[in-house]
Amino acid sequence: MIPRRVAETVAARLAQLPAVTLLGPRQVGKTTLARSLMGGRTPPPIYLDLEQPEDRARLTDPALFLRGYADRLVVLDEVQRVPDLFEVLRGLIDERRRAGSRNGHFLLLGSASLDLLRQSAESLAGRIAYVEMTGILATELPSTGPDLDRLWLRGGFPDSLLAPTDGDSLSWRKDFVRTYLERDIPALGPRVPAETLRRFWTMLAHAQGGLWNAARLASGLAVSGQSIARYLDLLVDLLLVRTLRPWSGNVGKRLVKAPKVYLRDSGIAHALLDLGTREQLLGHPVVGESWEGLVIEQLIASAPPEWTAWFYRSSGGAEIDLVFETPKGRRAIEIKRTLTPSISKGFKLACADLEAASRHIVYPGAVRYPLDAETEAIPLADLMAAVADGG
Repeated sequence: MIPRRVAETVAARLAQLPAVTLLGPRQVGKTTLARSLMGGRTPPPIYLDLEQPEDRARLTDPALFLRGYADRLVVLDEVQRVPDLFEVLRGLIDERRRAGSRNGHFLLLGSASLDLLRQSAESLAGRIAYVEMTGILATELPSTGPDLDRLWLRGGFPDSLLAPTDGDSLSWRKDFVRTYLERDIPALGPRVPAETLRRFWTMLAHAQGGLWNAARLASGLAVSGQSIARYLDLLVDLLLVRTLRPWSGNVGKRLVKAPKVYLRDSGIAHALLDLGTREQLLGHPVVGESWEGLVIEQLIASAPPEWTAWFYRSSGGAEIDLVFETPKGRRAIEIKRTLTPSISKGFKLACADLEAASRHIVYPGAVRYPLDAETEAIPLADLMAAVADGG
């Protein structure tokens, strides 16, 4: 098991608030992390998997059942399966507060973000924290374990990354996609034909990091623009796809208005494209955009929650792959999959437009060094560490 840094965040939030929701796609390691946090607690926590009929049956009268464990941490896995539970939790939390017990009562695990937040936002306002769990990060890789290239090829899902062979990893990821399409998504309610959604998901993989073009995708699938938007919202909601918004401040330029769309896990993108080896990946047209997606996801996952992520592109050719809006100013980050990175004219122009406070070019090398007086070439793990520190 690779230790996850998000565990410290979850433990800290449980010490501060009555409830914590840990959000992340299926198989990303939420349950494993929760069980690690349960270990050593006295009295022992209660764990309920709400996908299991027997555990849901124990919550036929949830207030009655949970009142019997007021002195314990209760972990509720796949909590989006029982949306009516949030109102009950609010009453129980308020009861315990009046009795003098304020924090660390409930750890909720969920695989769908927007619906879960909508269900709990009003009921548990001021009583709950939200923590997102992504795949394994480059800065979490042990020195004797998988390297960055393997993380890029296989993605950050633990069972995929740690599989014995590339073939086993690819098989796991294809099963993951099939399970989502045939079981998980229908269980959440959306009525989307599995084959249509698979084709849409695959089209996004081919267009990794491209500007959102609903009309082109709708034409390719022979569906309406509204349907395409619904499919995208679904995959975003399931934490499988990210839409990176364009920076839209007033800099006196004509700016791109469409978001970029990325599959959040590079390994899932490669599985949809049937890329099972490093050689196949390096020979595929999506290789540069795939590397860009990996870097963007890793950096956003490392950044403090108050930072906002954008990209920047003007009609005149000025472009920055990733812009962080931070309390210390804007951080401009360009992503290059080459061992000899250089500063493009478009990057210089964009940094001038935004008055960037810091400028970095991420590359797959091992040494950080200046490219000019304002711009530094930097390995991904080094920039992740700097971003995590807020520097």
